[in-house]
Amino acid sequence: MKKRKTDRGRPDHYAKKAKKDNYPARSIYKLEEIQKKFKVIRPKDRVLDLGCAPGSWLKYAAGIAGPGGSVVGLDIKDIGSGYPDNVSFYQCDILEMDAAVREAIGGGYNVVLSDMAPSTTGIRSVDAARSFVLCEAALEIAGEVLAPGGHFVAKIFQGDDFEAFVAAVKQQYKTRKIFKPQSCRKDSKEIYVIGMGKKQKGNG
Repeated sequence: MKKRKTDRGRPDHYAKKAKKDNYPARSIYKLEEIQKKFKVIRPKDRVLDLGCAPGSWLKYAAGIAGPGGSVVGLDIKDIGSGYPDNVSFYQCDILEMDAAVREAIGGGYNVVLSDMAPSTTGIRSVDAARSFVLCEAALEIAGEVLAPGGHFVAKIFQGDDFEAFVAAVKQQYKTRKIFKPQSCRKDSKEIYVIGMGKKQKGNG
């Protein structure tokens, strides 16, 4: 039996809306849904966006944090220019971040966001395992740079390691939420794990 072609290459409602709203990608609406439901970002917040390319989350977070806040983006790919004044960007591999970048980004963040996704193979178990590696790295970075009480948002592909990641987030944050935005594609295995209220070290 012939497999039906997916519509992934065709712009959907969210892709068209992103273009109209002047955002680089449809992923903006995933963060918008998360923000409306959980209020993870507040005005004047310091936000770290891991895997920020092509820049939709960066731009959206910068708008909420406002001129009194700041948003730092990290990605292996360049994101170009045209971002608000409260945005700064460092091009680096999250999995191999050198000391200079770590020093430059500093700490004391209120929010760490990760919409990172691995290069996909089409083999769900492999893609999920790769996603877990990125999520572990994001959680580790959040552990280092988030202020107590801060919030963490990470996209993960559901697979064998999903429950282990959820448990790790639950251990480090007072509240743990699992959320799939409506704007996620129907056939996607991605889901967001949200940790709210980072615990003080030693209060596990």
